[in-house]
Amino acid sequence: MKIPNINCKIEMSSQINFSEDSSKIKKAIENIFPYSIIKNENFEIIARSKELKSFEKIYETIHTNHSQKIYGRNLENNLKDDSTWFFLNKQAAFVEKIVICDEVEESPLGPIFVTLTSSNIDEIIDWMVFGN
Repeated sequence: MKIPNINCKIEMSSQINFSEDSSKIKKAIENIFPYSIIKNENFEIIARSKELKSFEKIYETIHTNHSQKIYGRNLENNLKDDSTWFFLNKQAAFVEKIVICDEVEESPLGPIFVTLTSSNIDEIIDWMVFGN
């Protein structure tokens, strides 16, 4: 996997439900989003990074599972200006699995919300989906 050198801002966030242990949500995000700074802010876990290498596990999953169409559709449908987003299943992330959700309800305790922002967002989408 060749990681392009593109300036970007990546953020993952997840609400902390009253029935959840915040350390488990933090672990779920750490499992899929290395090289990020993670904080607990007002009943929400937020992880941020400015490096595409933080997406290496997601990239590998997209290409290993041949799920380019699913991710491509989500990234394109949610594209606005220089930003796009998608949901990941929080429970799956806790056991180091990366599962995209089309709807919030597909993750019973709420999803992990992933946002990508870059002046070169189209190049990032192409890299993630097509490996370009």
